[in-house]
Amino acid sequence: MNAVIIGVLLMLGLSLVRVNVIVAMTVSAMVAGLSAGLGINETMNAFNSGLSGGAEIALSYAMLGGFAVAISKSGLTHILAQKLLSVVENSDESHTRMLSFTIMAIILGCAISSQNLIPVHIAFIPILIPPLLGILNKLKLDRRAIACILTFGLATSYMVLPYGFGGIYLYSILHKNLTDNGLEMVNTQVPIAMIIPAVGMLVGLVIAVFFSYKKGRGYKHNEQSDTSTNKKIDNPKKVIVIGTIAVISSLVAQNISGSMILGGLVGVMMFSVFGIVKWEQSSDVFSRGVAMMAMIGFIMISAQGFASVMKATGDVASLVTACADFIGDNKPLAAAMILLVGLLITMGIGSSFSTVPIIATLFVPLCMEVGFSMMATAALVGTAGALGDAGSPASDSTLGPTSGLNADGQHDHIWDSVVPTFIHFNIPLLIFGWVAAMVL
Repeated sequence: MNAVIIGVLLMLGLSLVRVNVIVAMTVSAMVAGLSAGLGINETMNAFNSGLSGGAEIALSYAMLGGFAVAISKSGLTHILAQKLLSVVENSDESHTRMLSFTIMAIILGCAISSQNLIPVHIAFIPILIPPLLGILNKLKLDRRAIACILTFGLATSYMVLPYGFGGIYLYSILHKNLTDNGLEMVNTQVPIAMIIPAVGMLVGLVIAVFFSYKKGRGYKHNEQSDTSTNKKIDNPKKVIVIGTIAVISSLVAQNISGSMILGGLVGVMMFSVFGIVKWEQSSDVFSRGVAMMAMIGFIMISAQGFASVMKATGDVASLVTACADFIGDNKPLAAAMILLVGLLITMGIGSSFSTVPIIATLFVPLCMEVGFSMMATAALVGTAGALGDAGSPASDSTLGPTSGLNADGQHDHIWDSVVPTFIHFNIPLLIFGWVAAMVL
């Protein structure tokens, strides 16, 4: 059996039975490597060589975690939470429902902006979400719906909007790899090709919010979820002004340098310079930030090692070759197989940005041979790359929402983030990606 399939399915199975994701990926990488005949030493060498690729990502998230803690210490998001709480307590049932939708709309807007308008990726989640948990509890909002909203904003926006991270995915990665493998098309055609798959994501979001998780869910009020609304803030006007300056400075630093590490550092320093966070507290700020984001960081590092082993097995190419032999010239079957293989690969690697270069090399010639149009090929490869990003235990599109929603220990990563997003986004993406391949 193909080593990639063995590794990915084992990793998902272990994760679903609540084995730690890092342990699941490490064990699965070992099994996949051994099943491919690499041997223990060669498998571990491949795994270790991949770990360094996740170090920068882990440090970036740790620094952004420090920035999130600094904002939390300043009381900026607590002020927002207190204002929302006063509205909730003074609202009747109809107004409460309207407030619930307003909060969900704000979270969705922030998620989309984090990819395209203000490209901070998941950094806003541990800043914005934890102080709102007390509000979400009082409104009895199902956090699985919030996880779906966050993942939709994180994933769909880069799939179809060519700005910020969307510009990187659509133009620098997807278009470049399509043309490098012989497909002649203008880069502005790529976002158009991705519209139908993005509609599938929207359908999944509507189902999640208005049907699957409409009923609501009860959560316990504990110390972590209540402190955001009980904390007294001294001089809130100063906090708002300095907090705004810190956030803007952080965004400017990140956009100019292209480094999330520098962006997080500048944000923390601004709070310290203006006295919102005391200098003697800076060490504690970074320690708490690292602790808050440590799990995400180590999962991302492990995911790079897992991906390195998958590539070292050589079975990615053999998997595609086997699919090509099975497909023949059957276009409907070809589209389905390409999407399913893309799902498997991305679920294992955890990043659509890293998956596209792998699958484009193999799928573009296959699509051209079967007879898919230029736009259909772009839609297939783009969707195959994005599949699994919203449903992989190792994807930051699921890890990010968990980091915020589990601040009080009441949101399980696998069953409350991964499974809901997989059901509501990967399944529609498979369907709508297949439709796009057939009609374009």
